Amino acid sequence: MRLYKSRSLATEAVGGGKVKLEGERVKPAHEVRVGQTWSVTMGDRAIEVQILQIPTRRGPASEAQACYAETIESTERSARLREQRRLAAMIRPQPDHRPDKRERRQLDRLRRQQG
Repeated sequence: MRLYKSRSLATEAVGGGKVKLEGERVKPAHEVRVGQTWSVTMGDRAIEVQILQIPTRRGPASEAQACYAETIESTERSARLREQRRLAAMIRPQPDHRPDKRERRQLDRLRRQQG
């Protein structure tokens, strides 16, 4: 499965419990089989993929992506999260310029008072 850019990142994710096979943690050397459903957490995004086929070689990501498909529930959940982020970004103020030193200090004071 090629969801991570490198093998070391994938191994680290599996070791950290971010990759699960049907709800159970797995070890990095766990064998992948056709038809299995894997849950993968990447940052704030959690996806579920179903294995369609096993690649014959470790090739480019485009070839690897043809070997698995994201489940419908996972796709819908990702779309809802994307929409929530878009709406949250619309509410957040968008300044015309980068704050200077004086404005940054004022923002820091304001944040400390609120927290």
